[in-house]
Amino acid sequence: MAISALSTPLLTTERRKHAVAVRIRLKRMGAKKRPFYRVVVADARSPRDGRFIDTLGTYNPLTDPAEVRLDTTKVQLWLARGAQPSTPVKRLLTRAGLLHSTPHTTA
Repeated sequence: MAISALSTPLLTTERRKHAVAVRIRLKRMGAKKRPFYRVVVADARSPRDGRFIDTLGTYNPLTDPAEVRLDTTKVQLWLARGAQPSTPVKRLLTRAGLLHSTPHTTA
């Protein structure tokens, strides 16, 4: 039985779209005992200091007070695209006024 010419291109050119979980998280930089972090957008499956998609800013916990520099337009863009911030980044974004904290409800 012959395969029709119309069905063959669909099988070979059909591409699947995968939803990739994207996280906004900290990438550790700096020397030993002298941490310095970059706020990056990365695939959730990549390691902490591995590949990343975009850099959103920096965080230096050693200064007093801690220094946070963020590109607010990039942060808002990635949050609108559905990127989920990690817990430390969520805390930084809330302090910077870029993310509104949701009140905790007790059951």
